Amino acid sequence: MGFNILRAARAIVRVSDLDAARNFYVDGLGFIETEANDECIYLRGLEEHSHHSYVLKKAARPGVEVISYRVAHESDLEGLAAFFEERGLATKWLEAGSQHAVGRALRVQDVSGIPVEFFFQMETVERKLQRYDLYKGSRMQRIDHFNCMVPDVEKAHDFYIKELGFRCSEYTETEDERIWAAWLHRKPTVHDVAFMNGKGPRLHHVGFWLSDPMSVIHTCDVLASLGYASNIERGPGRHGLSNAFFLYLRDPDGNRVELYTGDYFTGDPDFQPIRWDLDDPRRATFWGHEPPDCWFYEATPFIELNNSEQEVAMSEAALEQRKPNFVT
Repeated sequence: MGFNILRAARAIVRVSDLDAARNFYVDGLGFIETEANDECIYLRGLEEHSHHSYVLKKAARPGVEVISYRVAHESDLEGLAAFFEERGLATKWLEAGSQHAVGRALRVQDVSGIPVEFFFQMETVERKLQRYDLYKGSRMQRIDHFNCMVPDVEKAHDFYIKELGFRCSEYTETEDERIWAAWLHRKPTVHDVAFMNGKGPRLHHVGFWLSDPMSVIHTCDVLASLGYASNIERGPGRHGLSNAFFLYLRDPDGNRVELYTGDYFTGDPDFQPIRWDLDDPRRATFWGHEPPDCWFYEATPFIELNNSEQEVAMSEAALEQRKPNFVT
């Protein structure tokens, strides 16, 4: 394998109103706003020294432009390009300077049709970890993972494990031994990406790491005081899968984020994936309220790899109802 993928690194999502998005993410969740212009807001967590990990991009309709992974070396990009081209999967180069703060990058389409980006270089900025005077909202720390809905989880699992060098931490299996959901990682935690069974490909959520469970609970208090109580979709609670203490939120455009803490180390070479039965209710909710139906069926569509300006196909009725049920 001629490449080394390090970790989940950033996502670019579309929002209809940058000011409304800023109020939610910066004032409510405590992201650091690195930079902004008329088209984008670049956000990062308090412990992140990279320029950004989450980009809010102004557009008429919701959608996800790309999810990105960082690689260890510039040469890894060439190896990944050769790998995807040999398999007949779409690739697209973005040269240095074409994206703000990011060096040369490779965008590809994986076997599920997800637009995925790989990059080596991003501008660095001051880490704010010990600027406790700036802590507010969730005290947001860093990006952790992506969760994607795909119609064939086993296909995605096999591709990422056997071809891209990911490892599996936990998975759900049906009675006929088909993989129904899988948690895969490159960094030594539970996951950098998870795949859930469902209509897709779509992005279910981006997960962000908080330092402790009280930060999750404090988030609920802050959001309620700012008028965002209805944006709390699920939680707080604890997953059986991953052991995470969690909270799921919908931003003003319906994009879902998970606030996440409490998973575990997976870096030992003899670590074995944990199997969960599909009928075990503890896998999704170890304790806490059952998730609403929208958590299972609603997710954000991806924008086509080679046409980032293409609008997401949505009916006007669905668009009117995007808060919070913007696409099913």
